[in-house]
Amino acid sequence: MASITILGSGGFGLSLAIMCDNAGHDVTVWSKFQDEIDTIKRTGELKSKLPGVLVNKTIKLTTDISSVKGKDLVLVGIPSNFVRSVCEEAAPYIEKNTIIVNTAKGLEAGTLKTMTQVEKECFPENTIALLTGPSHAEEVARGIPTTVCTACEDRDAANFIQQTLSNDTFRVYVNDDVMGCEIGGSLKNVIALAAGVCDGLGLGDNTKAALMTRGIREIARLGIAMGADSATFAGLSGIGDLIVTCCSMHSRNRRAGILIGQGVDPAEAVRQVGTVEGYTCTKNAYELAKKIGVEMPITEQLAGVLFNGTPVKDTIKKLMGRPSKNETENEFLS
Repeated sequence: MASITILGSGGFGLSLAIMCDNAGHDVTVWSKFQDEIDTIKRTGELKSKLPGVLVNKTIKLTTDISSVKGKDLVLVGIPSNFVRSVCEEAAPYIEKNTIIVNTAKGLEAGTLKTMTQVEKECFPENTIALLTGPSHAEEVARGIPTTVCTACEDRDAANFIQQTLSNDTFRVYVNDDVMGCEIGGSLKNVIALAAGVCDGLGLGDNTKAALMTRGIREIARLGIAMGADSATFAGLSGIGDLIVTCCSMHSRNRRAGILIGQGVDPAEAVRQVGTVEGYTCTKNAYELAKKIGVEMPITEQLAGVLFNGTPVKDTIKKLMGRPSKNETENEFLS
C-alpha cells in the first residue's frame, strides 16, 4: 500500500483517487475549493465533474495543502494554467523522497515550458515523473480497462509508479522519453479541438482521418525538434491519446470544437464546455513552433480561428491548397 495525495478534485483527479483507493492505497484528495469538498461529503459525488460516480468514503478530502507531507506519491491533477501556483504552494510541505507525478497536459503560457519542467523548478530536490495516455476520467473512475504510460528520467522511480498504480483495470507501461510523452499528451488536445471543428461543420470520416494522421505528424515534428524519440508518437501518449480525444464525446476539446464548427464564438464555446486545454495550448504550441522553427500548419490555422477570427472554411482551403509534398519527406515537388 502506498500513501498518495492527489492535487485537484476535478474529474481526472477524482477518477485517479477512486482507482487508487479501489487498489488499496491510502488516498487523500486536495482541492482549493471548499464547496467541492463539501458537495462530495454531502452527496457522495461531484456531479459537475463526474456525474453518477460515487466517491469512496475511504478517500480523505481536504483543502489543507500540507496533506502532501510524508507521501510516497503526489499526483498533480489540475489544469495546466494553475500547475505552477499550486506546486509553489505545496513545495514547503513536500519531502525529498516523495515522487511528484504530473498528469496535467499543456504548455505554460509565456515560458512555453512543459508541465514537468515547471514542476522541476518548483520541486528541485524531488524526482518528477509523468503519467499520460488515453484515459478519460469518466472511464477510469468506473473501472473500465485503461492503459497509460509513465515516463521519468529515473527508471527506478518509473518502475515504482508502474508497480504501485497498475491493477486489474489500470495498466501502466514505462517509457523513458519524458519529452515525447509530454508533447504527445499536450498537443493531441490541439488536434482534438480541430477534429471537433470538423465534426461541427459536418465534414466526413475522410477529413477527420486526414486531420488525425497529419496532426500526429506535426506533433512528432515538434517533439523531435525538442529531443523526443519519434517512436513515442506511435504509442499510448501519441496516437493512442490522439484517437481517444478526437473520437470521444467525453473529450471537452472535441466538444468545444464541435460548437466552434457550428458557429459559436471560440471563447464562448470554451466557456460553455469548461476546461479546454487545447484552447490555450494551441496558442502556446504555435508560439513554440515559431520560436524553434518547426512547421505546424494545422496548429497555425487553428490558432487563426481561435484568436484572430479567421473563418474556418478559409483555413480548410489553405490546408488543402498547401504545396504538394512527399508524405515522409519535407519536399516532393519544387
